[in-house]
Amino acid sequence: MQHLILLHGAVGAKQQLEALASILDKKFTVHLVNFPGHGGRPMPAFGFSIALFAEDVLSYMQENNIERADFFGYSMGGYVAMFMARHHAEKVNRVITLATKFYWDEIVAAKEIKMLDAAAIQQKVPAFAEQLRNRHLPNNWSDVLEKTIAMLTSLGLNNALNAGDHSTINSSCLILLGDRDKMVTLDETVAVYKQLPNAELGVLPNTPHPLEQVNVEVLSFFIKKYLTGDA
Repeated sequence: MQHLILLHGAVGAKQQLEALASILDKKFTVHLVNFPGHGGRPMPAFGFSIALFAEDVLSYMQENNIERADFFGYSMGGYVAMFMARHHAEKVNRVITLATKFYWDEIVAAKEIKMLDAAAIQQKVPAFAEQLRNRHLPNNWSDVLEKTIAMLTSLGLNNALNAGDHSTINSSCLILLGDRDKMVTLDETVAVYKQLPNAELGVLPNTPHPLEQVNVEVLSFFIKKYLTGDA
């Protein structure tokens, strides 16, 4: 069976994609990957970056003798997958993204960073703080947030992918967005879709941004239909 690598979002972990993987593993050899510093993996010495995460995925592929793979990336994971399609095309067959924010500038970064304040999360949504704590043990979940804030700040100053990059990506891509996503707009998603030479666009019904609120049956239908032609 063909290899399919699932990539989680910012401050996330591979465990969030286990329900999706359990559906897809009937048709694919599914791989779940924690990015460095996530899901209990050791913190990288020089902080988080899209390039670092892409290099880590390449190392995983080498360790597991995977020459090429299809990719599904949620949110930031989709950005990493697209970055790989741009800079490591020989390793990428097809890319599917969901809820990925591709457009970054200082204003966008500042808005997203506000939602990653550890003290505010602890005070206002302690249940989410506890989820993050358990998700990233033995690491301190606030360290994960701090390094993510630094990465987003850097993206706001220097986007790792721009329109010129998207136009050179020849991998087949399916760009998905939830119809109720309040973080990623339809306009910015369509703009990226139009820049890609070989892409399709899909909108998931009744779907907000948080992965836990995505209907995995519906999502798996889109993935299987796109990759195999048979849902």
